Amino acid sequence: MKPFICYCLFLVLTPFCIHAQVITGQQLLEKSIQYHDPKDKWDSFKGTLELTETRPNGADRKSSLKLDNKKSYFHLAQNRDGYSIEKMVEQDNCTYKVNGSTAVPDSLVQKFRLTCPQLQSIRNYYVYLWGMPMKLKDHGTKIHEKVSMTTFQGADVLAMKVTYDKTVGEDIWYFYFKPKTYALVGYRFYHDETANDGEYIPLVGEEMINGIRFPKTRTWYVNKDNRLLGADILEGK
Repeated sequence: MKPFICYCLFLVLTPFCIHAQVITGQQLLEKSIQYHDPKDKWDSFKGTLELTETRPNGADRKSSLKLDNKKSYFHLAQNRDGYSIEKMVEQDNCTYKVNGSTAVPDSLVQKFRLTCPQLQSIRNYYVYLWGMPMKLKDHGTKIHEKVSMTTFQGADVLAMKVTYDKTVGEDIWYFYFKPKTYALVGYRFYHDETANDGEYIPLVGEEMINGIRFPKTRTWYVNKDNRLLGADILEGK
């Protein structure tokens, strides 16, 4: 029976092993982008993402994210601590409103982090995450060519390592894809991989908005202890 078992395992595992060895990181990225953005819409994407952002020790937050990538326009509207907050960035120009007014006391500017560098940072955060995997083509991104097979959330996946030029970022990222469709199913990052710090983020479900397949739910966990940090849920457009 032993040779038969080995032969069966060979038949089951060989296609997946060969796939991981043959495809390069750049090829995997291109195939995943083709899956998520089949009509090459991201660079000209214009639309609104309605989000529910949950945190274990806080109230759910409703966020409305408007993007016009052709104009490099970002608008985030949230209700926080009884205030209506709007954060806008177009190109490198920053504006904000609190309760509909641009006349905002310094105390609220600091409380809600409304300085231009902070607004640009939050813009980069949202656009980076919701623009995956297309944003992995940005300048300064280093796609490692070796693709490996591993498991993520109990499923067999193709894993691709990504690092960045130091002017962009110093974290180490791993992105995980379904072997047949190349759908992005999650990612993990480390500040120091030997310390197992950082977080991992499974993606569950999909929502098609203006021709792009976005993740329905993104959940954040700590690498070291699997502690839940929160979830971002796409409610629709």
